[in-house]
Amino acid sequence: MAETNFVDYVKIFCRSGKGGRGSAHFRREKYIPKGGPDGGDGGDGGSIILRGNRNYWTLLHLRYQRHLFAEHGENGSKAQRSGKKGESRVIDVPCGTVAYDAHTGEYLCDITDHDQEVILLKGGRGGQGNQHFKTATNQAPRYAQPGEPNEERWVILELKLLADVGLVGFPNAGKSTLLSVVSAAKPKIANYPFTTLEPNLGIVSYRDAKSFVMADIPGIIEGASEGKGLGFRFLRHIERNSLLLFLVPADADDIRKEYEILLNELKQYNPELLDKRHVLAISKSDMLDEELMQEIRCDLPEVPSVFISSITGFGIPALKDILWRELNADALVPVAVSHGSLVHRDLDVTVLGFEEEETFPEDLISTDEEEAYDDEDDFPEEEA
Repeated sequence: MAETNFVDYVKIFCRSGKGGRGSAHFRREKYIPKGGPDGGDGGDGGSIILRGNRNYWTLLHLRYQRHLFAEHGENGSKAQRSGKKGESRVIDVPCGTVAYDAHTGEYLCDITDHDQEVILLKGGRGGQGNQHFKTATNQAPRYAQPGEPNEERWVILELKLLADVGLVGFPNAGKSTLLSVVSAAKPKIANYPFTTLEPNLGIVSYRDAKSFVMADIPGIIEGASEGKGLGFRFLRHIERNSLLLFLVPADADDIRKEYEILLNELKQYNPELLDKRHVLAISKSDMLDEELMQEIRCDLPEVPSVFISSITGFGIPALKDILWRELNADALVPVAVSHGSLVHRDLDVTVLGFEEEETFPEDLISTDEEEAYDDEDDFPEEEA
C-alpha cells in the first residue's frame, strides 16, 4: 500500500433528508360536490447509513468526498397519492471504523463486521395528509402534518485496524522485516528510524492451510503516550489486536527494560491493553550464540518468548507455533465475538488538525414551488 494512500482519519459533513409534508387537498370531480379530503402523505426522508465493507482497508475514498447528503422525501399530493421516499445514503467503510461527533468527541457507533449497517443520521418522517384527520364532527379538515426536519452534523471517522497479532517495538527493531518474511506484505524497509509511517497488514500462513492476520505498527518510543515521536496516533490500532507481539532486538542494552518501557507506554495510553496476551520475540538473534542466548533467557520477563532472525529464518517456525497457540488459548475470546463488549472512550477533537468547517444553508423552496403548492391544496368554501 502506498504511503499516501493510508488514511485513518476523515472528517465529513452528513445531512439526512427532510420528510415531505402531507397534502391538504380536497377531492374535486364532476357530479361529486362533496368529495371530502383526499390529501396524501409525505414521503420519509433518506437516512445516512454506515456499512462495513471488508474490501476497504483505508478511508481514502472519503478524503475527497466530505459532504454526504441523503434525499428529501417528496410532498404528498391529491387523490391520496403519497410522496416518494428519499433515497438513503450508504457510506461504505472498512471494518474497524469508529464514528465520533466532530464538535464534542462523543462516541457514536462502531463498525466491526462485513455488511454491518448502522444508521448514523435518521431521515425525517413524512407528514400525514388531511385524509387522516376527518371525523364525524370534522368532515373537512383544512390542515395536514408537515414533514419532520432532517438531522445534520460533522462526523469524524477513525479507523482502527482489525488484526490477530499486532507488532509492538521501538523503531528499527525489525518489525517490517519480520512481516515481509512471514507474509506476502511488502512494507518499506530501511536502516533509519520511523521507516514505517503507517500500519501494514499481512496474512501469515500456518500449517494445514490455516492463517492469521499480523499488523505492523509504526515504532513506539518512550513518551509516545504523551505525543512524542509519532505519538499516540497509531497506538489505537493496537486496541483491536487479539495478541501483542513485542519485538526487542538482541543488541539492546537491556531487553527486559525495553519491554517494560513499551508496556508502560501502552498502559499510559489504555490500561486495558495490559489484559491482552503478550509474546516477546528477540529479533536479530543471528548475532548470538547458544551461550549468550542462555544467559539472556535468565533475565527475560515471564511471558512466552522466542529468539528469531528474519534474515536467516532462525526461530520463525517456533514463533508461528507460539502465536497460534496463544491465539487459540481457551482464555482468549476472538475479536469477532468480543467486539460487543468493547469500551469506547470519547475522542479528544482538540488534538486533531482538520480544516475549518464550511456552512451549508438549508434548501429553500422557490416561489414557483410555493405557488404550485397553494394551488394544489385549495380549500372549499364550505364542506358539510
